[in-house]
Amino acid sequence: MKRGQKWALGLGITATVLVAAWVAVEWLLPTDENLAAGLAAEAEKRLGVKVTIGSAHWAVLPRPNVVVNDFRTQQAQPVVIRRLTAYPKSRSLLDGNIAFERISIDGAVFPRNSVRAFHGKPGAAKPDAGDGVLLERFEFRNVTWISHSDIPVVYDGEVDFDAHWRPRHAELRRPGISPPFTLKLTRDGDAERWQMRIHVGGGTLHGDVALKSAASGAMHLSGRLTPKDIEVNSAVTAFNRRSPVGGKGSGQTVLSANGKSVGELARSLLTRTDFSVNPATILRFDLDKAISTLGKEKDGQTTLQELTGRMETQNTDEGMRVNYTGLKARAGDRSATAAVTVYHRQLEASGILYLVAGGTGIPFSVNGPVDKPKMTVSKGAFVGATIGAEVLPDTGIGARIVNALGRMFSGGAQEPAAEAPDK
Repeated sequence: MKRGQKWALGLGITATVLVAAWVAVEWLLPTDENLAAGLAAEAEKRLGVKVTIGSAHWAVLPRPNVVVNDFRTQQAQPVVIRRLTAYPKSRSLLDGNIAFERISIDGAVFPRNSVRAFHGKPGAAKPDAGDGVLLERFEFRNVTWISHSDIPVVYDGEVDFDAHWRPRHAELRRPGISPPFTLKLTRDGDAERWQMRIHVGGGTLHGDVALKSAASGAMHLSGRLTPKDIEVNSAVTAFNRRSPVGGKGSGQTVLSANGKSVGELARSLLTRTDFSVNPATILRFDLDKAISTLGKEKDGQTTLQELTGRMETQNTDEGMRVNYTGLKARAGDRSATAAVTVYHRQLEASGILYLVAGGTGIPFSVNGPVDKPKMTVSKGAFVGATIGAEVLPDTGIGARIVNALGRMFSGGAQEPAAEAPDK
């Protein structure tokens, strides 16, 4: 047999073997219908809720992959994944294990309340794959997270994993937002420490986070970040919320969390930020108009020379609670101190307003939905302090006017006027 004929025969045999192997694999693989039914049944067992899958398909060439379309949980607010594509590692399949080079999601909706309702039993944690990584890369596009308050926010991003689900590099973005929001996380070698770089509201929020793990499986996350020149209103708007304040803020942030899983860490996250916004603007409240009309009109804005305080956030099973303490604001000769809590889109605040430096303080409170809070103030104290601001405020006459008018308006005793804050 000639050399060329031998080559041709060898190639023909090889091609025949490959085709036969491909046909055998295709024959052994489940049909699309059986694959979709099997995946739905497994998802129901893992999540504890009924699941439907529009279609699923397994392909061997050009490389193994599984495509799942229209995954949907049967809930009041369903979790929906429009398209999920998974690429198993060929070597892992040959070894009888399941590990993935990449999983990508294109279009999904995750309502927080629905995710929290999952109550299935995921089973024991699987050991790492032969090369130490069960999933090398996770990508997602057009994924909507709906908060406890039903506020939808769309994200894009990707994560590259090391062993034990430690991110080597991660990035999160808000598509279509200007100025842009990006969060980048980069691991420091093989240490349990990451560099965090956030751009939001035209400013930055940079720092480091670290993770400590105990033999029991408990984990503690800690970190320090430095907010710098972040336009507050723009940053809040980037997440489809309304800010009561505008202006560039800077400060220092510390964070901590505890748990035995990433989910538990996220749910227990605490942050504390000491901040200053100089100058600042109260976006939907005109203090001068409120004073001149005795509170009947207040729509507009108020410019503040400075605004300082501490913001603490705490994730809970029913959403994030935000507390502001030690708030101090100054607008010319006027100033105020206050404490504020925002939870379940309800606002509760109390404080003291000073119309002039060294003058009489006016106690006030603000309560109600964050979009339409109601301000309450003693009319007698308000009128008295307004007059006292013009009539010898530093002699104590203003304080006596407050008490006298307070009794006139309320028909009873008036509490002593508050002292002005130290300068």
